[in-house]
Amino acid sequence: MPTPDGVMRALAYAAALGLPGSAMAQAYQCRVPDSISQPEPARPDGPSRTTPIGGFILAASWSPEYCNASRGASGSMQCSGKAGRFGFILHGLWPQSRSGAPPQWCGTGARPSLGEIRRNLCMTPSPQLLEHEWAKHGSCMAPAPDAYFSQAREAWSRIAWPDGNQMSRQRGLTVGSFQEAFRAANPGWPRNAIALRLSQSGWLREVHLCFDARRKPAACTRPGAPDRQAMKIWRGN
Repeated sequence: MPTPDGVMRALAYAAALGLPGSAMAQAYQCRVPDSISQPEPARPDGPSRTTPIGGFILAASWSPEYCNASRGASGSMQCSGKAGRFGFILHGLWPQSRSGAPPQWCGTGARPSLGEIRRNLCMTPSPQLLEHEWAKHGSCMAPAPDAYFSQAREAWSRIAWPDGNQMSRQRGLTVGSFQEAFRAANPGWPRNAIALRLSQSGWLREVHLCFDARRKPAACTRPGAPDRQAMKIWRGN
């Protein structure tokens, strides 16, 4: 498995391709709550795997669709509107294996501190999701939560996201037109390194940006929705 320094170098190329920015979600006046409760420990949803890392996925969720489709989410920081309104948020930075199933649940025993959670809430506005992402993915690529989230912030801050709210008004929107808008904002990004995940009814749910172990964006091993597929974006404001 690569060292943490090796992982950082692997992400540096991806960072260089984007545009400089702050490590925030595509947010409108993000306000971190004064008081945050310690989230519950993450519960494994599969077996532990410590396979060698062969690439990465930077997974971004379109927050308005999550808030619209998820029951019980209306009172959360992400969806209530009290902490701001969000567009694209970082779901997570996921290590991928050289072949087969990805590494996961590597079990260091460490947990993110409340200070570390607060530091990342404008990028990933859910304490429980931050806890989960470290335990499932970060523990396989960094020795401690702060090292993992530092890598995630560095990669995330260099991505320029299209304006999803503006695109939601576009007639004839397709997966391919979204990919082209992303590539216009991030010159040099290969089209096949962008995979869109849609709901069964065609609403944008997630965007996956794929990288190989040679520190370059690479074709996603799990293709997303076809370029010509019609898609819809749930309007966030």
